[in-house]
Amino acid sequence: MNPLSLQEKFGLSSAHGGTDLEFRPAIDDTKALMEFAKKHAVTMVDYTFVDVPGTLQHTSKPLHELEGVLEGGAGFDGSSIRGFQQIEESDMLLIPDVKSAYLDPFLGEPTLSVLCDVKDPVSGQWYENSPRTIAHRAEQFLKDSGVADIAYFGPEAEFFILDNVQYGEGPEGAFYKVDSNEAIWNTGREETSGNAGYKIRHKEGYFPVSPMDSQQMIRAEMVREMERAGIEIETFHHEVATGGQAEIDMRFDELLTMADKLLRYKYIARNVAARYGKTVTFMPKPIFGDNGSGMHVHQSLWKNGKPLFAGNSYADLSEMALNYIGGLLAHAPALCALCNPTTNSYKRLVPGFEAPVNLIYSARNRSAAIRIPMYSKNPKSKRVEFRMPDASCNPYLAFSALLLAGLDGIERRLDPGLHTDENLYQMSPERLAKIKHAPGTLTEALDALENDHEFLTKSGVFTEEFLTSYIAAKRAEAADEAMRPTPHEFFKYFDV
Repeated sequence: MNPLSLQEKFGLSSAHGGTDLEFRPAIDDTKALMEFAKKHAVTMVDYTFVDVPGTLQHTSKPLHELEGVLEGGAGFDGSSIRGFQQIEESDMLLIPDVKSAYLDPFLGEPTLSVLCDVKDPVSGQWYENSPRTIAHRAEQFLKDSGVADIAYFGPEAEFFILDNVQYGEGPEGAFYKVDSNEAIWNTGREETSGNAGYKIRHKEGYFPVSPMDSQQMIRAEMVREMERAGIEIETFHHEVATGGQAEIDMRFDELLTMADKLLRYKYIARNVAARYGKTVTFMPKPIFGDNGSGMHVHQSLWKNGKPLFAGNSYADLSEMALNYIGGLLAHAPALCALCNPTTNSYKRLVPGFEAPVNLIYSARNRSAAIRIPMYSKNPKSKRVEFRMPDASCNPYLAFSALLLAGLDGIERRLDPGLHTDENLYQMSPERLAKIKHAPGTLTEALDALENDHEFLTKSGVFTEEFLTSYIAAKRAEAADEAMRPTPHEFFKYFDV
């Protein structure tokens, strides 16, 4: 089988950009891939893919197996992957996307890493429960709709770089403890070389220079490795919270390609941190009392090389863009189940920490769920920023759902309502009560998705079966969390 037939079947070009050809070549066929592998003395190939919750998985083979895999795929047990097959139908195939190949810099043995789609070997069809299949279908639906031919996505993932993490649980107790050398709670700590006192106060981590910002070199190395992997970076900096919060922003790209890049982004961030004896978490709220980590997602539609969101309406938006916003706001509670899919997500989505819980839109205002960036008047820069998601989501599912919500708004010409340019945190309680809010818990978000998912299924991008399985799995997570006593409950209630 020609490996490019995968893209032909989906009608896609899979145009992955590259910034360092030494690490990530422009490959469009098997021969070129083999020549690149030989040139760099590659001995192993790592076949990566994503499970339904969004965790990158892999299996590896010696290089001499690559041509056979490109012809017929690599077999694996789908019943052992979260959200995939049952035990009686477990045989599945990984089909490499050759254009995603790059040299993995973290493995001692020269290894080529490639992202894969998943196929059912019996039916010969692309596996419906594979998140990458869903993203392929979302892109194809956009093209078939005639509304646009490209959806660009630009996620801004935040995360913490920590020095120590400990946690444990059992029937007799539970605990967690995180630590960072630059955290404000360590001003009084005895340190081997002396405590210099340069610790970042709560909510004062945005843009300080060294020695207060102690992680510039780590972030810079992350950026270097990301760009070698074909992920173009626009900017990076320390984020607001104490304890090592960081942000590295990728240049926008097409939906599927950006989801691919976000998986590699997280893999690279974790492994660069490990080089320094540190660890990275994309948990939305690992530290109490300071800002959590979100993932604001910039979106725009284009057709025939022209941007469709620029116009003469509010904030220089087009009517199409306003209808797209209308779709995002109308389906926002249901979107949370896919874009904020953990119980921890809702410890971030609370007022007071720049968390965008108010379902309203605004130019420049970061307290609204949707912001229209105003940095540039160039029509090509006109986009919509949905601020509620976090990086615990599966990007293939989240980006696909966001696109479908926006397209539903365009199809139905949904009015997004009145915008606001006020600081919503200073608005009177009476006026604020009239603005709809994001769900307060994962269970509320799942209820919303259960009651509002036709916008996902009417296109055939998501199936009822997939969503039913997804909701059931997430409800089990929420129920398990709800039954567990917490340390803070002991603090509040032990003496009742």
